[in-house]
Parts: sequence; structure tokens; C-alpha cells
Amino acid sequence: MSGAPESITIFTRANPANASHAVRRVVELGREAGIEVRITADEQEKHGVAEADGVVCGADPDGETGLAMVLGGDGTILTALRRFAGRDIPVFAVNYGVVGFLASVENSELDEGVRSALRGEFDVLELPLLTAETAAGRQIAVNDVSFHRRQSGRVAELAYSVSGQELGEVRSDGLVVATAAGSTGYNLANGGPVMAWGVDGYVVSFIAPHTLTARSLVVAPADVLEVTNRSHSEPVDMTTDGRAAGEVGPEESVAIRFGERYSQLAQVPGASFYRRMREKFGRLAS
Repeated sequence: MSGAPESITIFTRANPANASHAVRRVVELGREAGIEVRITADEQEKHGVAEADGVVCGADPDGETGLAMVLGGDGTILTALRRFAGRDIPVFAVNYGVVGFLASVENSELDEGVRSALRGEFDVLELPLLTAETAAGRQIAVNDVSFHRRQSGRVAELAYSVSGQELGEVRSDGLVVATAAGSTGYNLANGGPVMAWGVDGYVVSFIAPHTLTARSLVVAPADVLEVTNRSHSEPVDMTTDGRAAGEVGPEESVAIRFGERYSQLAQVPGASFYRRMREKFGRLAS
């Protein structure tokens, strides 16, 4: 269990849709609990929250806070996890998305879930991040780093090596490097293995490989993966957690490391990865 936070900062998805009522309700619950509620300028504009006792409007989204309270789907949750990576700030999420695999509770449990969070009744799961060193600088990802051929370009020619040992060169539509938390996303769609949360290491899988021999690979946590664009003329696009993160030029390489930084995900006590997987993917099948 964690201690009760002294303050919370609220984050919602870019399209707030049905979250405005929930934001106002979280503000009410925070004030009732005597906990400072921080509202960024962006969230204030989206939801029209007014300044009041215990409510700080125009708060710095990157400022210190006891708890990040996210009302949104996995994309919004991932943004918050990246924002507070390496800091002792848990992210508690109420699902206002489609799947919400990373959500702490469903939106139908808003009052009960938020009250528990404000009392500090949650466990903290540390999620290891991927760090990608590129020519344009360092990028971090909670779920995955992926490389894609240009939509109008030729098939990608990607070589990959681990700890300096080249393992192969694959012609494909791309390559995905995923953490355990991200293994249920793009990696799973590629036929890669699902890794339970808490498993050390990360997985490499291929997008539509033009070969019968390309197989997914689970890389040991301390080993460095290097992905090289072997094309002499075609760049490939790179994304982190589904966001554009630049390009990898011809003959350029990207070094990827696991677990140099961590994010903190708040979970209700006794939460199970396996139950979460069954319920979330069962919802997709219905």
C-alpha cells in the first residue's frame, strides 16, 4: 500500500468526450478528502474547472504531485507514465477509452476507485522503460519502439544485433521492440509472445516479414539491442508508444536499452495481470 497523496494532478484524453463530468467529480472527491487538486491550463480549458479552495488551476503539468490521476484510455495513460518516468509519482488511471489495458479501474467504478486512491489504497507496480539512442537524441517508451517502412517507400531492410552480435537482416514492413507491458499490443498483433508483467527482458518481433525464418526473440534485460537500417537510400519511420519519433536514415542505427528508467503504475490491491488479460481481451472478442 502507498500513503495517501497530499495532491493529485488530473489528466484527460485530447478529446474529452464524456470525461468532463468525471473531472468535476474527482475535484469534489479531492476537496472532500482535503487533498489539493491540481488542474493544468489545458485541462481547465477542456473542462471549465473553476478555481476554488483546494483547487489549483493553471498548474504545471510536469510539476511535483503526489499522484497523477488519468481519466482516459491507454494512449493518455502512456503519456502520463512517460511524463513522470524516473520520478516517485504513481499514475492512477480510470478507463475512459476502448480497452484501457493499463487502467487501474473502470469508469463505472469512478467514485469507489478515486476514494481508494485518495486514501492511498493502491499498490505500485514499477514498469521498466525502453530507452532508444538515436541520431536526433534519446527517446523513451513504456510499451514499444517500432520501425516502419515509409507508406510510399520500398520494403524495409532492417538488421538487428544483440550485444554486438548480429543475428539477422530481415526484409519486412517493420520491426517492433516491446516491454512486457507492451507485449500485449503491437507485438501480439505480430504473433510475438505475451510476457506477463514482472518478467525481465524485452521482445523483438517483425511486421509482415518477407521470409519464413524471421522469429520473435526475447532479449535478456542487460543486453543492448541495435537496429540498423540497411537500405542505401530509403529512411524508415520510428515510433515510440505509437507516437512519431523521427526517422532512421539509410545505414543509421538505433541502440535500445531496457530498464534504465521506470514508471510507476498504481493498481488496486490484489490486481492480477492474468485476470486483466482475460477481461480486456474478452471484451475485444465480444
